[in-house]
Formats: sequence, structure tokens, C-alpha cells
Amino acid sequence: MGRAFSDILTWELMGAPGFDVIPPSRFHSFDRTLGVRTISAPGISSERSQGLAAGASEIVYGQYAVLAGKLQAQLTIEDVRTGKMTKVISVSAPAGDVLTAATGLARQISPRVAPYETQSLEALHAYIVGTESPDPSASETALNLAIAADPNFGPPYRVLAQTRAALRDRAGAMAVLERAAARGNSISPIERARMADMAAELANDRAGRQRALEQVVKLEPGDSASWRNLAEIAHGRHEYQIAFRAIEKAATLEPENVMVLNTLGYYAIDAGDLAAGMAALQRYQALRPAEANPLDSMGDISFVTGHLADAERLFLAAHKKDPNFLADADLMKAAMARLFQADLAGAQALAKQYLEARQAAKDPGLPYREAEWKWISGQRREGYQQLETFAASAPAGQFRELASRANAELTIWNLVLGDRAAAAKTAQQAMALSGPASIGSAVVAAFLTQPPATAAEWKARAQQRFAGDQLTQVRALASAYALLLNSDFAEAQAILKQMYDNGIPLADEGLPYALAWTYLETGNTQEAKPLLRPNPSPNANGPGPFASFFFPRLFFLRGELAEKAGKRDEARNQYELFLKLSGKDPLIWGEEKKAAAAVR
Repeated sequence: MGRAFSDILTWELMGAPGFDVIPPSRFHSFDRTLGVRTISAPGISSERSQGLAAGASEIVYGQYAVLAGKLQAQLTIEDVRTGKMTKVISVSAPAGDVLTAATGLARQISPRVAPYETQSLEALHAYIVGTESPDPSASETALNLAIAADPNFGPPYRVLAQTRAALRDRAGAMAVLERAAARGNSISPIERARMADMAAELANDRAGRQRALEQVVKLEPGDSASWRNLAEIAHGRHEYQIAFRAIEKAATLEPENVMVLNTLGYYAIDAGDLAAGMAALQRYQALRPAEANPLDSMGDISFVTGHLADAERLFLAAHKKDPNFLADADLMKAAMARLFQADLAGAQALAKQYLEARQAAKDPGLPYREAEWKWISGQRREGYQQLETFAASAPAGQFRELASRANAELTIWNLVLGDRAAAAKTAQQAMALSGPASIGSAVVAAFLTQPPATAAEWKARAQQRFAGDQLTQVRALASAYALLLNSDFAEAQAILKQMYDNGIPLADEGLPYALAWTYLETGNTQEAKPLLRPNPSPNANGPGPFASFFFPRLFFLRGELAEKAGKRDEARNQYELFLKLSGKDPLIWGEEKKAAAAVR
């Protein structure tokens, strides 16, 4: 009855005018920080901290007892600002009739309440038992009983589908949702919207999820978790204004949630509002003045928007505040800010500080990090030799997976340098040394070493090598890389565009630039322009094994774009930076020759 009282009161008062009732999804979003308190936890303080964190101005405490065949229930209302108990209300109902008791309490708070989802005590009891049961089998039995008792009661369908999905029974979960959908308008609009969201998620239909979540927040505007989910889905689909407004609403509902403020900072710049992004992160900084992350995030959004001197200053300030934050990565981010300003000497000095800090920390991957820096800063030959030495000497014990990742990256470097024989050897080593953390990059690298083929053959190879729904994203990315290596830009574009439009989470930071590259190669300048405008947010973990597909190519692409627009000085500057960073060994696509000819 404890959970039933809470569910019924929340539901009925959420439909009452003049109330902003905090829904359970928002209330329990603080459990990770504050700890979970069970329904049976005694005392009025059992979940008070969650209520305060969620921004409640009034908190309602309840208690109940069964005495002489009657269910006695009482609510006490506290004004959070004064700490005073302002009202006590009570009700009596037949023993076990929690529906009548809860509704009686709700009507003493507001005369206009929304009726609860079911009026069947049998359905309610079975639903609560199914929700609370830790045994999936017992839970399923109880939830099916709830549905049988009241087929129009939405929550049991949703919880049953969640239970099956958690057990990886996707078909079973979808079957439950289809049963619910067959009830049509008999089930409440909010439950229909929530189940539509779940069905779209199970079907990997991100556009469908966005439509469902837009309906959820329209019906339940106080549900910050759904606003956050809507923001994430819309952002992945490049609906940046929708994403910004959604996360802004979540921040209004959860003003103390610094992770929401952090996300707001990033989403604001994608929506073209740097001032709003900085304001959100400054709010985060005010709430957590001892943390380095707000400064780091301010550096990131400054970097992405081209305010490179500001980015460098903020990254260095973050490192000064907490040298251990991100394992000294803010020093490398500052170095990247200099690199993007074409100040190679300044970038080298900052990179040296980073490498010295990692040496002091006894980082086993130090030679790997140094090799990657040399490769991306125009010292390709030296970087290659250093990574080759590290990959050959590191396989023992705990460094085995580092060696696997190094060999996978060497494989990509060999491929873009045109040496497939060397690539095959390093790919074999990457696979032999791989473990759970490195198998992904090793498998993709090995896949790319296969002999050149037609686009259709590459797709068939990818379908065979990466079979199954769970590998859809990897399959798409591997196919796109293979087609880029084959200079089959039109076919690569079709895959990259689908990935970009769908907002596939796995897609790395280089995807927009790789797609822009295919647009320029196929004469579609206008489509390339917005993709090339922002800088890539600097990765705290380093460039990654597939960075050669977009870096430093993005400067060459920007040069081409400027040249086509008749901006010769800008084109020359971009080409010159590209040449500084491209090293002495040209990659297979020959951009170095094109850029050198343009500069001359």
C-alpha cells in the first residue's frame, strides 16, 4: 500500500490545475547520488533529500494503518522554505481500499484531480506486487494478472515490457506493447506515449522515439528525464534547436543538476548560441567551484566555435585547478588549440608539458601517446617508427591490449600510406594481442586489410564479418572506411550520410568531416560547408586509430571550400596548415600534391 498511495496521489495531483507535482522519474533521478530508499524505509526523512534535490517547495509525508476494519491514512504537508508543517489531512476507507483512501486525500489537496489509471483494486494490487518483486518470473505472473483484471490499465503493460527487454527478450517485449496498442484510446494518452517511446527504442527507430518523447513531455511537462531523453535523441539527429530547448527545459526543472548544465553548454553551441552555452557552464562552475570540469567544458565549446586562444586559456586553467583531471589531457587539448592556430612551436611546447606530466605519472602508454602526437603534428615518419617500436615491445602482461591498439593504429597508418603488406602484418598482431577493450579496433583494422574490391563486394564482406543487429553500427563504419580507402566516394557517402542522419552514437568525431570529404569529391559544395565549419572537440583520450581519415584532411577540405568560394587568402592559409601537419610521406589520396600546387 505504501507504493500504491504514492503512485495514486502523484498521478491524480499531476492532473490538478495549479500544481507542479514532481513525477517519480524526476524524483528518483537523484538516487544515484543520494542512495535508494525502499518504500518500507521508516520515518519522514526516508526520501526527503530526493525531494529537496528535485526542487520541491512543499513535501507531503504520509502514513497509514489498518484499525478495526478501516484503512486510516494521513498526510502532513511541509513548507520547505520555513520548515513548518502547514497542513494535516486524513481519511478513512474500508480496509484494503487504497484507491478510495488515496483519492480522498488527493481531493482534500485539490478538488479537481485526474482519475487514477485503474479503479480495480485487484489490478492495482497485482501491478504493485509485479513492480516490487525482485523475481522476474513472479513479476511477470503478477503483471499479467493486473492486465487480466483491467486490460485498459497501462502501467502493467509498460513494466512487463521493460522486464522482458531487460531479459533481452525483444520479441516478447514488443508483443506486450502491441497488446497494449490494440487497446487504442482505452489506455491513457501518457501511457500510450511512453509505450510508443519504448517500442521505437526496441525498433532502433530514433525518429519514432523523438516523436513519442515530444508527446510525453507535452502531456507531462514536469518529467525532466523525458526532456533529457528528447534532447539526446534530437541532438543525435542534428535537430539542434529542439535538443537545445529540451535540455534547457530539463535544466529549469533540475537547476542543481550539474550534468544537465554541462550538456546544455555543449548543445547550446550546436544551436548557435555560445553565450547560452557559456552561461550554463558558468552556472555549473558556481555550483561546483572546486571542480575542473566546467573550465574544461568551456574550453571545449570555445575550441569548437573557433575561439582558440580562449580555449587554450581555459584548458590550462582546468589543468591548474586539478592536474589529475582527465589524466593531464587538458595540456594536450591546449596543445591542439595551438596546433589549430598554426603555431607548431607553441603546440610542441605544450605537448612536451603533457608528455612530461604523463612520464611523472608513470603512464605505460607514454610512447604510444608521443607517437600519436608526432603523427598528427607533421612528424609522420618519426611517429610511425616510435609506435612500431612500442607495439613490438609492449605485448607482455598488462600492456598486451595497449600493444593491440597500437598495432591496429599502425594498420590504419600503413593503409593510408599505401602499404597493404605491412598493414596485414600489423593487423594480425592486433588480433593476436586483442582483449575486451581492444578487439573492436583490431577487428575493423583487420577487415580493412582485405584486397581492394568493388563497393558491392565490400558491403558483402562487411555483412558477413559483422553479422547481427548488435553490429549494425560497426558494420556501417567499417564499410565506409573501406570505401574511402578505395576512393569510392559516392558509395561511402550513402553510408556516412545514413549514419549521420540517424545520429548513430558509435560514429566517431571524424564522421562529419569524412562526409564533407565525400560531398566535395562528388561536387556537392553546399552540403559540405556546414559540416566543415566547427572544429572537432578535442578528445581527452587522444586522436584514436581512425583519425587519419579526417585529420589533418579537414584543413585541406576547408582550403578547397574557400578556393571554390574565391577566398584565395583563406584557402592558402588552410592549405599551408594542412601541409605543415601532413608530413613528408603523402597519403594515398594525394592531397599533399594538390595543396602544394595551390600554394605555389
